[in-house]
Amino acid sequence: MRSKYSVKLKTIAQELGMKPLHTSEDYDEAKLFTADVNRPAMQLTGFYNYFDPHRLQIIGRVESTYLDTLSDSERYKAIERFMQYDIGGLVVCHGVQPFPECIALAEKYDRNLFVIDRDTSDFQADVISTLHRYLAPRITIHGVLVEVYGEGVLLMGDSGIGKSETALELIKRGHRLIADDAVEIHCRDKGVLTGLAPELIRYYMELRGIGVINVRHIYGVGAVKPETSIDLVVKMEPWQEGKAYDRLGLSEETAEILGVTLPQVTLPVRPGRNLAVIMELAAMNNRQKKMGFNAAETLATAHDAAIDSGLF
Repeated sequence: MRSKYSVKLKTIAQELGMKPLHTSEDYDEAKLFTADVNRPAMQLTGFYNYFDPHRLQIIGRVESTYLDTLSDSERYKAIERFMQYDIGGLVVCHGVQPFPECIALAEKYDRNLFVIDRDTSDFQADVISTLHRYLAPRITIHGVLVEVYGEGVLLMGDSGIGKSETALELIKRGHRLIADDAVEIHCRDKGVLTGLAPELIRYYMELRGIGVINVRHIYGVGAVKPETSIDLVVKMEPWQEGKAYDRLGLSEETAEILGVTLPQVTLPVRPGRNLAVIMELAAMNNRQKKMGFNAAETLATAHDAAIDSGLF
């Protein structure tokens, strides 16, 4: 499926070690818009009824062996018909030297041709994963993302509510900062959100009265992390007298981001509350729930059983 995002073919080639044998005139600007790839075995036999030329095309031993069975003229015709399409790029795996016809036709039709000394299946899995990373749906939101006991906790709330100060206290307690102020969220895998900081402000934090600090330089590399999955949303809001806040935890709040539903807790903020300790507790409680234990439900079940038995 075509994404509204794109990645330069040159970026993918450099990251995965694809050696160019011929590059098109627009190679520096050529882009890929889909994370799908194609093994053109059927196309080389002449079947083009269902073919997306804009995918990255990968030739392995199966396709190379088939082409080797053809006569020179048949092979030339098969490759030429394929190269006439505006393919996203062609990669020959296993370090196999492409047929002379392939190189000549890549030059004739100005197609990007690469070779890589890797197993076809391994390379295909790697390139799909890399393309998903670059082309994943994304959104940037105002918030702070920290990793607490391995749980990615997204702090949200109005400016000045204390998100950065809470994150700083968590850092001092041994947890890690991913992003402050702006959190870039990607949906790379179905149902899984990954959060990271925009590159320009990565590892920086703004604290009113102090200014901007670099957390990695002050607290060391153990205090930061480039990215993490988002497991819990904590909505911070000023304490409102008279508002009924959940005291048992039986009601399940959720937040939806990029179509993914995440557990959410609403944390009322007022002077005297140790927010960092509460965040740690929220993270551990969320992990317990994912492992199948819900303290509130266990207590409620025990309470109901006691009533039924006549203890109350």
